[in-house]
Amino acid sequence: MNSSDRGSPTGRFDAVIFDLLTALIDSWSLWNDVAGSEEDGLRWRKEYLRLTYGAGEYRPYETIVAEAAGEAGVNSEAANDLTRRWHELKAWPEARRILTELRNHAMLGVVTNCSMRLGHAAAKNVFDDFQVIVTAEDAGFYKPRPETYAKTLEALGTAPARTLFVAGSAADVPGASALGMPVYWHNRIGLPPVDDVSPAYVERSLDRLFTLI
Repeated sequence: MNSSDRGSPTGRFDAVIFDLLTALIDSWSLWNDVAGSEEDGLRWRKEYLRLTYGAGEYRPYETIVAEAAGEAGVNSEAANDLTRRWHELKAWPEARRILTELRNHAMLGVVTNCSMRLGHAAAKNVFDDFQVIVTAEDAGFYKPRPETYAKTLEALGTAPARTLFVAGSAADVPGASALGMPVYWHNRIGLPPVDDVSPAYVERSLDRLFTLI
């Protein structure tokens, strides 16, 4: 879709790209529930993030989730249980309202570190009017490699400076910034930054987004 198809040429941004599984969805709660406790879920999630950020080139998402469970000492069925219960993922309370408000002013896309099957299922569960959905499997690489962000920008047909990236994970801040996208970090749970790259905005909710477009 060309940038003239959605959004105003006088607006600040032509498109908004979202990290899916943290910026739009409370995936933490499901991981914790599957793991059996918040402590186990956090340890599993941290190991998963370490493996995906280090993977670079795409390996099956489900394989990495299972490897992370093993490394974190979480029960051996956790990875299978997570994908089986994927439909239970819930959007943050304000997410659908904000997306509905934004869609008439800017193109909307998501980019996510998971498989095509799971990425599209999660995106559809949140909102049904994304112009572009890009997964690590589509791009062939995991974020924060630049290929994932670049593929999303190419699909939307927008310039980085005219595209706001909404990060959920800390690594998305330097990852998206490196391509020239301004970053809104939806840091809901107070994650520490991964380096000294500063986002344009840091918020504990998505509510401010509509005022920026």
